[in-house]
Amino acid sequence: MEQYNIQKAIEGGKTVLGIELGSTRIKAVLINEKHAPLASGSYDWKNKYENGIWTYSLDDIWTGLQDCFRKLSNEVIKNYGCQLQTIGAIGFSAMMHGYMAFDQHENLLIPFRTWRNTMTEQASKNLTELFQFNIPQRWSIAHLYQAILNRESHIKDISYLTTLAGYIHWKMTGQKVLGVGDASGMFPIDSMNNDFDSRMIKLFNKRIEGENLPWKLQDILPKVLAAGDFAGILTEEGSRLLDPNGILQTDIPLCPPEGDAGTGMVATNSVAERTGNVSAGTSVFAMIVLEKALSKVYPEIDIVTTPIGKPVAMVHCNNCTSDINAWVGLFRELTTTLGMEVDQTKLFESLYQKALEGDADCGDLLAFNYYSGEPITHFEEGRPLFVRTPESRFTLANFMRVHLFSALGALKIGLEIFENEKVKIDQVLGHGGFFKTKGVGQKIMAAAMNVPITVMETASEGGAWGIALLASYLLKKSESEFLEVYLARKVFAGKEGVTIAPDQNDIDSFTTFMRRYKKGLIIERAAVDTLR
Repeated sequence: MEQYNIQKAIEGGKTVLGIELGSTRIKAVLINEKHAPLASGSYDWKNKYENGIWTYSLDDIWTGLQDCFRKLSNEVIKNYGCQLQTIGAIGFSAMMHGYMAFDQHENLLIPFRTWRNTMTEQASKNLTELFQFNIPQRWSIAHLYQAILNRESHIKDISYLTTLAGYIHWKMTGQKVLGVGDASGMFPIDSMNNDFDSRMIKLFNKRIEGENLPWKLQDILPKVLAAGDFAGILTEEGSRLLDPNGILQTDIPLCPPEGDAGTGMVATNSVAERTGNVSAGTSVFAMIVLEKALSKVYPEIDIVTTPIGKPVAMVHCNNCTSDINAWVGLFRELTTTLGMEVDQTKLFESLYQKALEGDADCGDLLAFNYYSGEPITHFEEGRPLFVRTPESRFTLANFMRVHLFSALGALKIGLEIFENEKVKIDQVLGHGGFFKTKGVGQKIMAAAMNVPITVMETASEGGAWGIALLASYLLKKSESEFLEVYLARKVFAGKEGVTIAPDQNDIDSFTTFMRRYKKGLIIERAAVDTLR
């Protein structure tokens, strides 16, 4: 009977689809009216470093999206014996920030510059001073202004500037719109009216008057929408882009496209004041929904918003698990060389668990996980490093422990500002690959943040589930039902998570590590300056 009901729900369009393009994986999740996943599909990809730029090509984007949707559709056929022809609503999400500039003929003017690029230091500094509001290097406006400062020839031809999620949504619907959370990573938001800050737009336009450009900033930015707003319907062109087989029908409503920070908040029920979430994967960021403004501007703290426009303080670090993944890959190569077939998940779990056996001081080992630049510690480029002295206790346990600590080193520097500002936090929920091995990453994160960390069963669904929830909210919200109420009552009611409180020994251990980490930054600087 359950199988029959699911089949009828799919055939009747009583489902919702969410797709998120993360840094290393594109994931699609189809959910039912109770917000439970029915089917999923994924596609692994990675950014390329070409001509000094971290990027993904347009071919990469569409190949990945189509493969991801095809796998989800095939899973629907396999599990429920029917084709996915129509859907109640769709939502698209992607990694925030970056720079996608198009001309009036919808041509991409230069290769997509992702959030990972750190070549906008001058623009970031100048705009932060101009606005008296922190503008991080990865923000779209920083990339735009740096291109102006660099006299890049494409600037005069810009007709539209958007993010990756905004680009995909535009191609799906023809609508140049963006969810307020994703928009808050392009340009500062005025949370009183959920739109780009008009005062700052005027300041920017005045600053670039001498460039004699044929556009004003407000002319090239997307329209800002909040969660629950109607954001267009799937067109014939959009349907064929997603499903080249021609099975998916048109006229499906879409919710506003969002960034991965916003979908992370939704997927962890962290959109109310004094709640927070920490996402740890390729990058790591901690977000706290503020009940009052910070006392001053901090270059280490981004002020973004929830998908309904509430101010959020975010500590964002470009690097987290990439270096750990590389080391695990080396260990896997060793086991293969020895003729041993070890399951990838088992290998990760064994190595992560081993870290809990390490010494409190990590055996006096030191590591830096900087694959790319790290603005919080003022690095424009990165060099992964592992450092030890002849007297260091070089064991596997200490080796893994120091690398897991290092993954959160830059984050901790930013988190110290929350402590100084006395930001009140009632709960923090964790999600991302760092938490996949039960209890390990969670325990270390609790020590780094000095607050209890909760991981829910739904955390593994991640941002694709989060954007699916936002699409569901588009269909089901009442006029008076705020997003946080909808999530609390209709999505997360009755769902429990596992909470780990910080252990004082772990806190002391992390404090010891951070003293060595901060002193060792001079070594990382030497590596960046020397290793070319």
